[in-house]
Amino acid sequence: MNTKLANTKLLFTILAIVFCGLLIITSKNYAVEWWPFGAQTDLSKVPIQINPNPVSSKIKAQTSVAPVINKAAPSVVNVFSTKIIRASSEMQHMPFFHDPFFRHFFGGNLESNPKWNPKNRKEQSLGSGVIVSGDGYIITNNHVIDGADKILISLNDSKKEYEATVVGADPKTDIALLKIEAENLPAITLTDSDHIEVGDFVIAIGNPFGVGQTVTSGIVSAIGRGNIGIIDYEDFIQTDASINPGNSGGALIDAEGRLIGINTAILSRTGGNQGIGFAVPTNLMKSVMERILKHGRVVRGFLGVQIQDISSELAEVFNLSSENGAIVGNVIPDSAAHEAGLEKGDVIVQFKGKKVKDTRHLRLLVARTAPKTKTKVMVIRNGKEMEFNVLLEELPGTEMAGNIYESQTGGEIKLLSGILIDDLNHHIRQQINIPTDLEGAYVREIKEDSVAFAEGLRKGDVIIEINRTPVKNADDAIKISRNIRDGSILLYIWSNYGKRYIVIKNDE
Repeated sequence: MNTKLANTKLLFTILAIVFCGLLIITSKNYAVEWWPFGAQTDLSKVPIQINPNPVSSKIKAQTSVAPVINKAAPSVVNVFSTKIIRASSEMQHMPFFHDPFFRHFFGGNLESNPKWNPKNRKEQSLGSGVIVSGDGYIITNNHVIDGADKILISLNDSKKEYEATVVGADPKTDIALLKIEAENLPAITLTDSDHIEVGDFVIAIGNPFGVGQTVTSGIVSAIGRGNIGIIDYEDFIQTDASINPGNSGGALIDAEGRLIGINTAILSRTGGNQGIGFAVPTNLMKSVMERILKHGRVVRGFLGVQIQDISSELAEVFNLSSENGAIVGNVIPDSAAHEAGLEKGDVIVQFKGKKVKDTRHLRLLVARTAPKTKTKVMVIRNGKEMEFNVLLEELPGTEMAGNIYESQTGGEIKLLSGILIDDLNHHIRQQINIPTDLEGAYVREIKEDSVAFAEGLRKGDVIIEINRTPVKNADDAIKISRNIRDGSILLYIWSNYGKRYIVIKNDE
């Protein structure tokens, strides 16, 4: 029995050797890479067609946007901003921080308690920017650099970094103008953004998520988008080209590589791109940049009317052929509109030769027009068209109190640096619930790295007195600030916590 089993094993061994030999011979004859132990294929014997030449210029011109990107991409830069968040400032911003019971329960002076005054922390943000002139001017979004202690710019083709200074910023359009010390930079070409149409091909260039310069493409989905609630003056270009975090401040270009907008925001429920992106059009960006360079701040035209949109019911009552335009609900006494002869009930249908779509559009047209500009305004009054020449005034309000206070003894103290103030008006009083009899300067914005912020001054507060001198409006606050000459400032303010004093000291 054992002999029979041994003979059977021997037979199977011989058959296995013969089978493996046949496999080896077959693989060599047909150069097929199916041998399970990794036999090599002889590619020289396989009929593969190879064309090493690049795509023809004719085909590439029809299918590729590489020439357009090569033209515009060097103008798009990376923007790195850093700001220091003071821990004590964060604590003071908490609602219970000023509660006397809370402060007593936790030992009175919370600022000196290490448990409640941790170390300051550094926050960094990343965005993009666009070189608009060869001598170092760069446009980006205000939210990219807002509150930054330090801003660094890196060019697309270089690892070299430049420290940038803020020439000016406009939160109402989310545009900021930066400057670096460099020459012969690759500036982008601007175009008239009013010429773009829905369906036009566009390309977005930026640095999303910090991965490096990235290009996405799409079309113009809509123009003149407003009422989004992102900024005060909205006239967005909407696009489905992917705009992700880090793209903010980057370029939206047309099919010829010309700048048509600054990528600003996305509409998303998840935080990622969902095909709805917004860019500030070049014409609006350009007007902001020009006024910053000319005036050091953004000045806007002021007509002096309160307006409302036209509903179908109002169009019928006013005997209007369409719902385009804006109805004048009230004319402010002694304003530009009042001096020109506009009246309550007029329907403004044209401003500066452009048809008015609605109140948002009219507000934007007026704001983009420089003060002291004589402008034609077309209205419908009692069914008849009438034309008026209006000499626009300057929109009252904001001026930066920062950089006003300079010590005459040599050193700059700038204790009110970083505070943006405005006059109180009915809208602000209603929005913040400010008493109607309260006078003062409204704090519209305040930088978190400012001395005043560290001492407890916040956006929405009202400055009532400066060094015991009453403040009635923003102009009073600025004039008083210019006359301060010592090393500290006493502010008497109103806030949601009530009225209180704040001492701003120079820590240096």
